[in-house]
Amino acid sequence: MSAASERPSGHKIAILASRVGADEKRLFDAFDRRGVPFDHLDTRRQWFLAGQRDMPWNLALNREIGQVRAAYAAHSLAAAGVEVVNSAEATEACGDKWRTTMVLQAARLPTPRTALGLTPQAALDALDSLGYPALIKPLVGSWGRLVVRLPDRAGAEGVLEYAAALPGPQSHLAYVQELIDKPGRDIRVIVVGGQVLGAVYRTSESLRTNVALGGEARPCEVTPEISKLSLDAAAAVGAEIAGVDLIEDQDGRLLVLEVNHRVEFAGFQSAHGDRIDVAGFIVDHLLERAQR
Repeated sequence: MSAASERPSGHKIAILASRVGADEKRLFDAFDRRGVPFDHLDTRRQWFLAGQRDMPWNLALNREIGQVRAAYAAHSLAAAGVEVVNSAEATEACGDKWRTTMVLQAARLPTPRTALGLTPQAALDALDSLGYPALIKPLVGSWGRLVVRLPDRAGAEGVLEYAAALPGPQSHLAYVQELIDKPGRDIRVIVVGGQVLGAVYRTSESLRTNVALGGEARPCEVTPEISKLSLDAAAAVGAEIAGVDLIEDQDGRLLVLEVNHRVEFAGFQSAHGDRIDVAGFIVDHLLERAQR
């Protein structure tokens, strides 16, 4: 396919995704069950004409896994008059960990103590202030990749020396965070259209609890505190559909770790079974949006 205007007309909703995984298939099935036509747009083959306004959709669900493509696609569609869920602004706020932290802090939500070093040397000074052990994370990334535990200054110097040798100025910025002594789990909460669908504990023997990396998910009771924190975090970044990650410290206090604009829900769905149809909730929310 080439220009967007050459696609068949008549469809109101587009789904952007270069990677069709289990969650995307669930979404496709949810549309089919409701008899609602949609267009799947592979962003690897998508291009936009500047000034174009005659798009065949009035709404798009952004499931693009590549952060840069997701943000540019959202901006391009919005400029053409297409409403995008999540918006370009939410995608950018969630897709960069430092921007997420700043937004959450501005909303006065509890987060781990975090700093951004503009150079590797500055990061060492920041880590001295935060204290060890600590974590260093890539500004952009998912599934817990490239998250490194820093036991002490010597370990940090080795990691940051490697980072300094990487190409690209963003690689030289260091997002560092205190290591929360959590009880071997974190909490993933799914929010759709201002409603908390449910929550799961994600457990693992390793530092990273991501289900995609082998972590296990089991149902978690949604307490009033979990609900409020999750709704406030999703609202802060402007995400209509969000996966909010919370962690508990040793005193049981909940902290907001991050907000995912392209939430993966296979583990959540497995833990809750047929009791909560995440894809169905998402599609119903989109249909409501399309009718406004």
